[in-house]
Amino acid sequence: MTTKKVTYNEAVAEIEAILEKIENEEPDVDELAEKVKRVSVLLKLCKDKLLKTNEQVEQILKEMEE
Repeated sequence: MTTKKVTYNEAVAEIEAILEKIENEEPDVDELAEKVKRVSVLLKLCKDKLLKTNEQVEQILKEMEE
């Protein structure tokens, strides 16, 4: 199975789609567990991307001050 890098926007869109499906349907317990696990992976990815971006912006601003 090929692993594709997910962009921040793709991750957010997938999270929103999963949440909408959970809200509008009644998934069975196994499906719900899989969806919650996927959302947790996507949230970690988003958090990591935001932290990395923040560090990069701070570094750029620091360099501009010099």
